[in-house]
Formats: sequence, structure tokens, C-alpha cells
Amino acid sequence: MSPAVSARLGSVLFWTAVAVILAYMTIPALVVVMTSFSPSELLEFPPSGFSLKWYRRALSYADFQSAFANGLIVTAFAATLALLIGSAFAYLVERYAFPGRVALEAILSSPLIVPHFTTGFGFLLLGAGLRLGQSYAIVIAAHVLLTLPFVVRSVYVSLRNLDPELERAAANLGASPVNVLSRVTLPLLLPGMAGGWLLAAILSLTEFTASLYVTAQRTQTLPVAMYTYVREYTDPTIAAVSALLILFTTALMLVANRYLGLRRILAIDAR
Repeated sequence: MSPAVSARLGSVLFWTAVAVILAYMTIPALVVVMTSFSPSELLEFPPSGFSLKWYRRALSYADFQSAFANGLIVTAFAATLALLIGSAFAYLVERYAFPGRVALEAILSSPLIVPHFTTGFGFLLLGAGLRLGQSYAIVIAAHVLLTLPFVVRSVYVSLRNLDPELERAAANLGASPVNVLSRVTLPLLLPGMAGGWLLAAILSLTEFTASLYVTAQRTQTLPVAMYTYVREYTDPTIAAVSALLILFTTALMLVANRYLGLRRILAIDAR
């Protein structure tokens, strides 16, 4: 077999494997979406007809409404705090050499390795020890920790892609370090920071495992409310809520990729 034919065959096999993996990951979501349109009182696939009544129930169900509002509150605070903390740590790690830098990078990445149920249980104990219970403060703190690595990654990659000559030019023209940071560095980092905030917001809004431990009835988020609903009912309402979440997060990612360039932010492209 010639090298050209071998390379072409390898390319075909690679993209075939990619297509199979994507199909394997996408088919469950398609099944959920199709089930949400079923007129039956029970979950069924394929659906025996077409109906939007489960979407009406999902949008009018009081627990889902309050849980979604709670989720927006938690997401807004958690994503913003993660952005502020993560941006500061990313700038520190990328721009300065100091003892313990490698250890700090490992600590910042550790939430990606530690199981979420461990994190949730730990914050549950922390809330009990601080007499905060399952309050918004504990829920937000848990979400900040879980989303922090994604913000650090996003801002860090943006810093690596930033041309240092622009900052040196501003400094040579007399700009103070504060002015260089506020007028040159931060504006150039805005796409990466916005992408990091968006990733943190999506992950916070859809986080379930840790939230199950740290939320109570008055602070439960939408994924927890969905879990509670599934324990009591078996109708396709939960499929309708899932379909809405899939649509919402997909739309956000498409918009972010269009205007922020997620391929560059996540270092899929070189620049």
C-alpha cells in the first residue's frame, strides 16, 4: 500500500470514528427532544403523535419557575466571582515566576479531577460548620470552585495569545503599569474573559451533582428540581425541560463561537 493511500485511509478512519462518537453523544439528546413532543402521559419513544402540552406544563410548573430563578441568581454571582478570581489567578500564573507556581496551577485545576459529589458533600459540611446551612452563599461558593478552572483556562489562553509588544509599546510611550493594564491588556482580554464567564455560567446553570448536596427547597436550582420531579412523576414534562435546556445552551455556545471565537479561546486554533 502506497503512503498516499495509507494516509488517505487513515484520514477516512479518523473522521469515521469522529462521526461515530458524535452520533453516540448526540442520539440521546435527540431521543429526549422527540419524546418531549409525545402526547402520551408516559415516556415513550418513538412518540405516537405530536403535542406541546408538556412544554406548557414545564413553563407553568411553579417549582421549575422558582428553581430557574434561583439558578439565575446563583449563576450570575458564581460566574462573575469565578471570572474575577480566575482572571487574577490566570494573570498571576502567566506573567510571574514564583515559588509554588506549579502547585498553584495544580490546585486551580483540581476541581476538574475531584468528583463533584465530593465537592458538594464538602461544602455541605462547611456550611454546617459555619452555620450557613444550605444557603445561597454555600451554593454560590461551590459553583465558583467548580467553574473556576474553565475561567482560568480561558483567560490564560487569551494571555498567551496576547502580543507583549503592544504592552511594551504603551509602556515606552509613558503609560503607567495601571494604564497599560486597564487600557491595553484588559480590552484585549475581553473576548477570553467573556468566553470564560459564559462557560462558567452554562456549567453553573446545569450543575447537578454538587447542587444536590448544597441546596435546600428555597435554594434549589433547576437540575435539582428536575431530579425531584422525576422521583414523583413519569410524564414527558421532564423531557420538555431538558429539551429547553439543550436548546438554550446550544444557542449560547453558537452565539459565543460566532462573536467571541471559542476555538481560539479554548486553544483549538493556534490564534
